[in-house]
Amino acid sequence: MITNERIIEDVAEAVVKASSHWREDQLACWKRATAGETKESAKWAMENFLRNAEAADEHRSALCDDTGTPHPFLEIGDEAVVPAGFLKAMEAGIRQGMNRVPTRPMGVKGNDLQRIDQCLGMYDEPGMLLPAPAQIRRVPGSRIRFTILMLGGGPEIRSKTQPIFHMHSVEHVVEEMIQWAIPQVAALGCQPCTLSFGLGRTACEASSLSLEAMKDGRYDVQNEMEKRITDAVNAAGIGPIGLGGSTSVLATFIKIGSMRASGFRVVSMRPNCCMEIRKGSCEWETAQ
Repeated sequence: MITNERIIEDVAEAVVKASSHWREDQLACWKRATAGETKESAKWAMENFLRNAEAADEHRSALCDDTGTPHPFLEIGDEAVVPAGFLKAMEAGIRQGMNRVPTRPMGVKGNDLQRIDQCLGMYDEPGMLLPAPAQIRRVPGSRIRFTILMLGGGPEIRSKTQPIFHMHSVEHVVEEMIQWAIPQVAALGCQPCTLSFGLGRTACEASSLSLEAMKDGRYDVQNEMEKRITDAVNAAGIGPIGLGGSTSVLATFIKIGSMRASGFRVVSMRPNCCMEIRKGSCEWETAQ
């Protein structure tokens, strides 16, 4: 039986891991890209990013001063038994993990209107930055899997969600996605980035699918569509922190959902910054 205490501790550790650790596929991609970068200033920037990541991992400290907003993702098996109080324990674990890092205090005080203009200031406790509403997916089996994504503010400024008229052509849609990405990656500032796209029927669905693409994406697995977008944006020569060079995008992650009969496909794009994608996970077997 899964206890609330175990849920809180496992979730807290997943938050620390997401905030301070690059996964093996991510680190290997960074090392390959750094070794292949021929422009001296761009290579210098990437080497320093790698040193930053090594220090964060060693000390279990934040990868970036913008420690991000927590976005929880749950995959619940068809035969899984969700224990009473699970979501409350999950939220408590997220709060505890953010305090443990510690993340930057960014939770805004006040009622709905006061939080808009920040007139009452911020909470001192890092964990008072509450998580975004949890995404939930149904999966086979009897396990519950929790993933946390820590999403920074810079990429949100450059994110974009709107319809693309498909013209009955995948080629046309992909080319539009490339043309979206190039100026937004150039304006991001903290390159090289990881692009995430969701394609769906509504703005809400496309944004959710973009988040799912981040959850599932691996830097060592790129399909033809993803690789084409990565290569096209890199060909623009933006480079690490805008210094020029061959590495503007490390990878592209795409999640395509169900479609409806219409002339458009809603696309949601997020150019995740150089410290992202920051994610951690844990899971529990619920079978008795």
